[in-house]
Amino acid sequence: MSFQQIPNSGSDGRFLDNFKGRMSGGGVRGNLFECEIAFPTIVLPNGITETNITDKIKFLVKASSLPASTITPISVPFRGRELKIAGDRTFEPWSVTVINDTDFSIRGAFERWINYMSRSLDNAGEVNPSTYQRDAWVYQLGRAAMNTAVDSSDTIPVLRAYHMYGVFPTNVSAIPVSYADNSSIEEFTVDLQVQYWEAYNGNKGIEVQ
Repeated sequence: MSFQQIPNSGSDGRFLDNFKGRMSGGGVRGNLFECEIAFPTIVLPNGITETNITDKIKFLVKASSLPASTITPISVPFRGRELKIAGDRTFEPWSVTVINDTDFSIRGAFERWINYMSRSLDNAGEVNPSTYQRDAWVYQLGRAAMNTAVDSSDTIPVLRAYHMYGVFPTNVSAIPVSYADNSSIEEFTVDLQVQYWEAYNGNKGIEVQ
């Protein structure tokens, strides 16, 4: 029995320095990101403007993700085998974890947003999707180079940007409270449905449709 040989990748193909040379920019850091979420104006708490809440979201969203999508294959039987062909594409829900501050402005906005769609008193709510759905963005940031100033956000590179269309919250998580919790700040998670998203490269050109 003969085995197919692994193609020759060069005499130095498996050296550490060659691996290092393939690691563009030293790799992407999961803690370098920023989020933006547009809220329906009607759901903003009293005294909170869209600018206020946009600025808070940028700093108080402590965890999120770059969005996912899935194509479900369609299996077509043929003589005891199955041919898989591409089915419909679906876009997964997108979640954010938010640090809660004392004015409850972000949590309050999400709670009012859900109530706007389905009022707790009588289940009445806004039925027009163009009214209650908004857009969101998540930016994968890079590290500023050693020889650039970091006193301006313009020097922090955007490696990748995702624009999510038609988002709306379907879950605002509970916030546990306890007498025994002496050393942590409250946080909560919000799940948002996504109609679809587009990915942009660092120069803001659409890369993925």
